[in-house]
Amino acid sequence: MAIKYQFNKTSLTALGKQLKIRQKALPTLKNKESALRAEVKRAKQRSDDLLEELDKTLSSYRNMAALWNEFTPGLISVKDVELEIVKIAGIKTPALKEVIFQVQPFSLFSEPQWYAQGVQILKDLAQIGIESEIYLEKKNLLDFARKKTTQKVNLYEKVQIPGYQEAIRKIKRFMEDEETLSKASQKIVKTRHQEQEEEL
Repeated sequence: MAIKYQFNKTSLTALGKQLKIRQKALPTLKNKESALRAEVKRAKQRSDDLLEELDKTLSSYRNMAALWNEFTPGLISVKDVELEIVKIAGIKTPALKEVIFQVQPFSLFSEPQWYAQGVQILKDLAQIGIESEIYLEKKNLLDFARKKTTQKVNLYEKVQIPGYQEAIRKIKRFMEDEETLSKASQKIVKTRHQEQEEEL
C-alpha cells in the first residue's frame, strides 16, 4: 500500500497523526488477538469435551439397544433452541440458553416403565449434542475474527507504521534540504549585495 503524501508541513502533520493513531491502536489489537486466540482454543476444547462426553454416554447405553426398539419414534423432539448473544473481545458469539423439547403424551401404565427414564436420556444426549455444535460455531466465529485481527496487526506492524515513518523521514529530509538551500541562496545574495556596495 503506497502512502500518498506531499512535501509540505500539512502533509507531515497529517502523516504524524495517522502514525500516532496506528501506534496507539497496535497494542490493543495485539491484546485482542491473543484474547481471541485463547477463546478459540477454549471453545474448541469445550466442543471436543462435549463430543467425547456424548460418545461415552452413547456407549454406556449400547447394552440397551434392544429396549430402544420398543421406543415410539417421534415421542420426543426438539421444539426450539434458545440462544443468547455473548460478546467476547467485542465479537458477538452464541451461547446456549435453553433447549425446549416437545414430548408427546404417553401412558405410564401401558408403556414400559423405563420410558420416562428413556425420555430423560434422550433429552440429555440432545442437549450435549446441541451444546457441542454451538461451541463449534462459537469457535468458528472467534477464529474468523482472530484471523482478521491478525491481518490488521500485520498490516499496521509490517506495512503502515514503517510506511508512515519512511514518508515522514523523506518529508523532513526534503524540508531540511530546502531550508539549507534557502539559507545558502540568501547568503549568496547577501554576499553579492555587499560586494556591489563595496564597488560603489
